[in-house]
Amino acid sequence: MTNISIDEAREKLMSLQRRMAAYDHAMGLIYYDGCTTAPKETAENRAVSMSVLSEEIYRQSTSDETVEFLEFLDASRNDLSPDEKRMVYLLLRDIREMKKIPMDEYIAYQELVVKAEDVWERAKNSSDFAMFCPYLEDIFAYQKKFANYIDPDMDPYDHCLNEYEEGLTMEACDRFFNRLREGIVPLLKRISEAPQIDNSIRHGYFPASRQEELSRHLMKQIGLDLGHVGLSTTEHPFTTSLGSHHDERITTHYYENDFAYSMYSVIHEGGHALYDTGSADELAYTVLDGGVSMSIHESQSRFYENIIGRSRAFCRLIFPELVRIFPEQMEGHDAEEFYRAVNKVQPSLIRTEADELTYSLHIMIRYELEKRVMHDELEVKDLPAEWNRMYKEYLGIDVPDDKNGVLQDSHWAGGAIGYFPSYALGNAYGAQFLAKMRETVDFDACIESGDFGPVNEWNREHIWQHGGRFTPAGLLSRVLEAEFDPGYYIDYLENKYTELYGL
Repeated sequence: MTNISIDEAREKLMSLQRRMAAYDHAMGLIYYDGCTTAPKETAENRAVSMSVLSEEIYRQSTSDETVEFLEFLDASRNDLSPDEKRMVYLLLRDIREMKKIPMDEYIAYQELVVKAEDVWERAKNSSDFAMFCPYLEDIFAYQKKFANYIDPDMDPYDHCLNEYEEGLTMEACDRFFNRLREGIVPLLKRISEAPQIDNSIRHGYFPASRQEELSRHLMKQIGLDLGHVGLSTTEHPFTTSLGSHHDERITTHYYENDFAYSMYSVIHEGGHALYDTGSADELAYTVLDGGVSMSIHESQSRFYENIIGRSRAFCRLIFPELVRIFPEQMEGHDAEEFYRAVNKVQPSLIRTEADELTYSLHIMIRYELEKRVMHDELEVKDLPAEWNRMYKEYLGIDVPDDKNGVLQDSHWAGGAIGYFPSYALGNAYGAQFLAKMRETVDFDACIESGDFGPVNEWNREHIWQHGGRFTPAGLLSRVLEAEFDPGYYIDYLENKYTELYGL
């Protein structure tokens, strides 16, 4: 590219990102439609559209013209703003990785995951892992192959972890999970020997239409702008940004025999949506828009779901609304009973229904299984049996079928290998964020009064507005002004459950 000026290159930089955001918007809408309202037999149609769009993204991203002007900007980085430098770095990193993957394989993989997610849902509903197994085998095979293309000197599972949390390795995960085990397992044993909590308030008949009314109240309560955040239902709840932080969609799943499942899914996904919509406006339609990593993202979703949503103050705040929406079901119950019920410690089959204490054990199981498959130490076809064995070992429960076992999560169907540790790291980040927030915000008073403004503003100032401007480690250091320490999370669990169970 000859005789291009720095200003012309800057214009090309912004134009490229807006174009990529438009393609992402289109692909996001196709994905969202497939998970929500699309007819069940239309996966093939979506797969074709996704493959065409994926090819166009690949061509535009890796074209000689694109690479040339980005490398020109990289060579001129002393003339760029900090945001522009970060944009160029991220784009070049991703393009260099993408160019190492043959285009036909990149497109075939995008088509595969569309089909896999459709098959996964049918396999889950019929509790038939054999139906899904060939697709998952192909997904793991592609992940190994892509990891080898991109960095043959890096362990393939380290590559997967790094995709969701820049700099994360198995060594760091092993240390982190060992620290959690040391804190969680003894506490879990003490609780198992204590009188158990009655959680019958959660169970009964709760019509989906009333639960939806509760969902929208919760979204407003935590501070979401319903003009920019939509709500729908899916088999597995998720959050997605369409184009930029100006269009956010969250989903939930209503079980009419337990209102708390959807209630906490909505708060969890709402935490993701708050993060995305809190990104600075000047980052819209750029690679810096939205969260910096999935662990930081999960720190926000788990912060709102658990640290806020399962706090005694929030349960007291929301209980009058439960009485209004479910008057017959809540008759004879009170806010303290509700607080205790939604914090009952009980090893369970389903990760998304797990209490705070046992939740990370679910994550450890998935982490160990992924690691072994990626290292060819476990075949995909043997995942159900090994899953069931580990649930017995880690949580002491028997898995009755694939639907409640290996097929319960949608992540593997979407190719998200290496994602799961983000949830546990997010839990720990959130606890340390809380300690830092308390230095300047009267957190408990805010939740008790229902005034989420100071809490949301602290998160916006320190985390949300920055989008992807910093690395995960850089953002943590900036927010915490200290090293990350899982001890904050262990202390949080110890203090909460010692008091709750009178230990």
